[in-house]
Amino acid sequence: MLRIHFTGTDLESVGLARGPDPLWEIVCSLCRLQTREGAMAFGPWRLWVGGLVRQGGAAREAASALRTLVPRAAYFPDFLTPHVEDGRNDLQSGIDRVLATPRRRLRHELALLSAGGGQPWAGAELARGDVTTVNALGGKLRTYHQEFIAPLGNRIGTATAADVAWRTRVLADGGTRALLNSLRPMAVWEPPVLTVDYPVERDLHLNGRGLLLVPSYFCWQRPISLADDQLRPVLIYPVDKSPSSAAAPSASLSRMLGSARAALLSEAAALTCATTSELADATGLSLPSVSQQLTVLRDGGLVSSQRDGKRVLHTATPLGLRLLDGC
Repeated sequence: MLRIHFTGTDLESVGLARGPDPLWEIVCSLCRLQTREGAMAFGPWRLWVGGLVRQGGAAREAASALRTLVPRAAYFPDFLTPHVEDGRNDLQSGIDRVLATPRRRLRHELALLSAGGGQPWAGAELARGDVTTVNALGGKLRTYHQEFIAPLGNRIGTATAADVAWRTRVLADGGTRALLNSLRPMAVWEPPVLTVDYPVERDLHLNGRGLLLVPSYFCWQRPISLADDQLRPVLIYPVDKSPSSAAAPSASLSRMLGSARAALLSEAAALTCATTSELADATGLSLPSVSQQLTVLRDGGLVSSQRDGKRVLHTATPLGLRLLDGC
């Protein structure tokens, strides 16, 4: 178990990232490649990646090298997932922060990885901060993301956007306590401690630094965090990956035509995480009609729905927003 200890100041500094961190998605996806966990969610993706790897080339080299840095073990180097200091969490900004890792930290974290039985790619050269090797690491991170993660961009964006919209509403309605309670069952909030399902026994004292919650598509079942307690605390948590949040097939787009569905999609985008009743009030449609039309929109990947207690919250997906922007 991971026990995260809060002070009053920490509760005032709980943040929710607007979307997934590209580097954390790389790390979590590497973990998914090395197990059979999540067969429904990740099985087809693993088969697809396997096909690309068998073709060889830069994609295979990137996957092979990065897998040695993120082995199937309890530890991987924290420098692979640097904290976002300026709010920029795009891939290139993250890679730039990785490349700027001090040599002392590279040596320390790679030594920890080796001590656990790992054989990191270009270990000696990387540990001493060899410029060519460090730059090559940046290239492998970029190639891996481009080949294995970017093609799932719509699916990842849909799932994480729906999660963030829902938790943002939870936070607005009930404050930090409600937000932390929304992490059940993978984490349990019993003030002043958030107990997280975790593979090792560990205590993390925030000591006024706050906590950033980061949604992740490739994180599976339980949240993860940085190994070094002295770094800015983050908690990477898995989002729902139900089939209804997948990108729409082109045939389904024809079903989006019609004034009722167009109005519902527009209001779902404008209200952000609206209840079924709120959408009915906004559009003037009956509740049964709204429920029926929302089902069609969900089937088309244009709206995502998330249950929150007795109510269901609906939001436009990135695909739905793009459709609205193009109209």
